Amino acid sequence: MAKYDDASWHYGGDYPEDLPNENAAFHIGMFITWCIENDLMSDEQIDDNKDDILTVKRHEMTGGKFLIKNCDEKFSDYDLCKTGNNFAKDYYKDDTKFGKKYNSYTDDFCDVFNITVDENGYVSKSLYYVEETWKNYELIKKVIDKRFLEWKEYKEKSKNNMNHLNILL
Repeated sequence: MAKYDDASWHYGGDYPEDLPNENAAFHIGMFITWCIENDLMSDEQIDDNKDDILTVKRHEMTGGKFLIKNCDEKFSDYDLCKTGNNFAKDYYKDDTKFGKKYNSYTDDFCDVFNITVDENGYVSKSLYYVEETWKNYELIKKVIDKRFLEWKEYKEKSKNNMNHLNILL
């Protein structure tokens, strides 16, 4: 099982002392909410947590609470279907070819919520202060929607380039 993120990775070290640990799940939860709304969850997650998935779709539970309750604070390849995993591998993880060309999820999250990061950490407010509200989710959702379309085009171009190379060889 490959992990994309884990709330416990965040609430150690430089995590703000004035925040509860659950805030470390909010940025992860917004991405999971997007995956739930776009039917990218794994069959196992659907079988195990169908009611909670529907509750997130109805905006009665946040993705962060879903992550804490159903994923033991961990976001991994277990949680997503094949398309969801392929997208998460390219977009959610930092330093991928797609992320370098367009942006990674964390970079987009920081841009949307005006969080400045430099080599030594956060220059302005930390991403952990962003509240997991439906209003905030709608802001990041627009960006993820855009990145998903760009990702599909990127994958199609990559596939066509590989087919072209195979023909030349």
